[in-house]
Amino acid sequence: MSTIRLLVLGAVRQHGRAHGYQVRNDLEYWGAHEWSNAKPGSIYHALKQMAKQGVLLAHEVAPSTVGGPPRTEYELTDVGREEYFRLLREALASYGQKTDVLSAALGFIVDLPRAEAVALLRERLAKLAAWRGSVTEYYLPEGGPGELGHIGEIMNMWLHSAEAEAEWTRGLVARIEDGAYVFAGEGEPFVGVLPEAAPAHP
Repeated sequence: MSTIRLLVLGAVRQHGRAHGYQVRNDLEYWGAHEWSNAKPGSIYHALKQMAKQGVLLAHEVAPSTVGGPPRTEYELTDVGREEYFRLLREALASYGQKTDVLSAALGFIVDLPRAEAVALLRERLAKLAAWRGSVTEYYLPEGGPGELGHIGEIMNMWLHSAEAEAEWTRGLVARIEDGAYVFAGEGEPFVGVLPEAAPAHP
């Protein structure tokens, strides 16, 4: 799973058509440069690579009246839309990936219908429960993590992290089922993008 691909595709999709600086500004506004590999170089590289792969369509735009080189604006192709939704669904439903993947997916969860978002999160909960069961059955001795010495604390930490994530996911499911947020097909969703001229940081 590529976090940067999901982030860049989602950011471009929110604008309809966007240039690299807009995408970079949006991702910095969301703090993605702190919790993912969405650094300026990787953002521009991803845009160019996905254009070569036919995931994005690149448009050369005339330079501004104040000068400067022509800039490139990007929009999703049909292939790009398919990949975006595939990555989004996979990130919401799977367990075991890094936190940045889930964080990216949460940023775009409202692009899905409400019922589908809930179903994917419930799938995630089932995978969390199955993973926890395998750990407690095969890796933790009856006496608890101490029987493995301090190494047992690694598995103890995994279990506590999984339990905390499951609790948080159940809470999110409940909030969504109670009507939180505007999902696809329900009206105008909240879109966390900056106006073109606005900086990501004051």
